[in-house]
Amino acid sequence: MSSTTQTMAIAAPVAEKQRIETIDILRGFALLGILLMNIAGFSMPDHAFEKFSNDPSSLNFWVFEFISIFFEGKMRAMFGMVFGAGVLLFIANKGEKGLSVHALYYRRMLWLLLFGLIHAHLILWIGEILYLYAVCGMILYLFRNVAAKYLVWAVPIVAIVSFVAGTIQYQNIRTKRIAYVEATTAQSQNQTLTTAQSKALKEWREVEKTMIPNREDAKENTRKMKSDYATVAGHLRPLAWDGQTKYLLFAVWDSLALMLLGLALFKWGFLTGAWSEKNYWKVLKIGYGLGLPLVLYAQYYNFHHFSTLEANLARMEQMSINWVELIYPFQRILLVLGHASALILLAKSGVAQGLCRRLAAVGRMALSNYISHSIICTLFFFGYGLNYYAELEFYQIYFVVLVIWAIQLIISPIWLKYFLFGPLEWLWRSLTYWKLQPMKR
Repeated sequence: MSSTTQTMAIAAPVAEKQRIETIDILRGFALLGILLMNIAGFSMPDHAFEKFSNDPSSLNFWVFEFISIFFEGKMRAMFGMVFGAGVLLFIANKGEKGLSVHALYYRRMLWLLLFGLIHAHLILWIGEILYLYAVCGMILYLFRNVAAKYLVWAVPIVAIVSFVAGTIQYQNIRTKRIAYVEATTAQSQNQTLTTAQSKALKEWREVEKTMIPNREDAKENTRKMKSDYATVAGHLRPLAWDGQTKYLLFAVWDSLALMLLGLALFKWGFLTGAWSEKNYWKVLKIGYGLGLPLVLYAQYYNFHHFSTLEANLARMEQMSINWVELIYPFQRILLVLGHASALILLAKSGVAQGLCRRLAAVGRMALSNYISHSIICTLFFFGYGLNYYAELEFYQIYFVVLVIWAIQLIISPIWLKYFLFGPLEWLWRSLTYWKLQPMKR
């Protein structure tokens, strides 16, 4: 038997006894936390936040601020870190690290990419991440043997590169905006528009259609979201496809950096709970001690300068570079490390073991639970379902989150009591190994 054939014979999914509970707990927590962010995309119309973003007397304002400070970006960061660690977990039990292991891994990513396309274009969740994670995962695999001390540099390097790239994109939009304002000013004065000014009107209209909807667009988009499946799909699919093609290059770097950080933290033993409690406490204190002041300043700045569409556009016309954006990647990493440390300390303490076991079960069924978020929310909010889109107050949409959390925290451990995998995890594994995997215990 050749070495490649032998490797194929012994390659198999990660066995239950080889699972690392802290990673499952972190994945479960991140998955539930991601819903806190995604729920607004399922349910709230364009510019909905304007109604309360500058009103501290509103309950909606404080719910928004709390979630923005503690969860926005942090849950995706935690999920990305755990996904990065998953590369090493995947190859850890594959025997010889021959060609077949590489083939299995890339087949796994290709199926994930297909799941992402289905998720975006059939289930109609525009904020889906599976496609992006599959693309990043293909690149990530090339770094699996790089020393952790080099991998961690991906975060500050990509933070700066992303800021530069984001600024270039922002300045491109800003240039179009200024040209549009000049053209509309000339138009209002009954001047004959030049070719450049006519082009400026068309270019800004494209920006409104794809990125910054105007007031009338927002009303029309709400009407579409409250319509039948074909109308909703016709509205969302082009936007999803732009994200998966035109803007993919901008999205890859941030997620890839988080995955590389996850690789490093796994190699160092942070994600596996191997550190001492003293060191986890140290990371927690540094993470919250530095991260919270940064995010609070950024939120305070946004509160004063970006409360409405008109304020955002006016600020864009005035500022060529929004330096406050540079705070985001650093406060996010600091806080997510604080969150991760707190969760690992909780798991190691033996307190709330029931909750930890439920979070781990949710994490072990992450793909099934993630897709079920979208199925439940699209059927609840979109027009072809119960049509609650743009119907609820901001704080009220989190009652839906709580119900979904309760369902998944209850059902996930019950399911895993009788089955080895979640339904989509079983399908993914079977497709990866091109062989039906055992399902029942």
